Amino acid sequence: MKDNILINEFKMQFPAISINESYCRKVFSSFVSLIDPTVSELADIRTAVSEAVTNCIVHAYKEKGGTVYISGKYYSDRTVKITIKDKGCGIPDIKKAIEPLYTTDTSGERGGMGFAIMQSFTDKLIIRSHLGKGTTITMIKKLQ
Repeated sequence: MKDNILINEFKMQFPAISINESYCRKVFSSFVSLIDPTVSELADIRTAVSEAVTNCIVHAYKEKGGTVYISGKYYSDRTVKITIKDKGCGIPDIKKAIEPLYTTDTSGERGGMGFAIMQSFTDKLIIRSHLGKGTTITMIKKLQ
């Protein structure tokens, strides 16, 4: 990406409430649609964004409110960069958290597949987290 030219970008923030998960997915879909992705590529991006935002709401803030920060960029080579950030509790063990079926949700409602899904629908997943300060997820996908 370092030799690519930034074509477009956006930033937004919204309250960490569940209704905003679908809102964010739609906003990002509209943004990426400007570079004419395939239906499959758009579905992949929508799913990855949805999982990342849901993780902020459910795990980072434990559904008690907060703010989710999201930014998107796309470059001249059709690379899309998605960054989703929270200022929640942080992830104590990232290596453990990315294991399929691992979840911190004790209600039994969550399957522990969020990071696995993000990894499978993007080309690169970067997770940075600090306890008590929050987590930043960066996902990169190169479109055809």
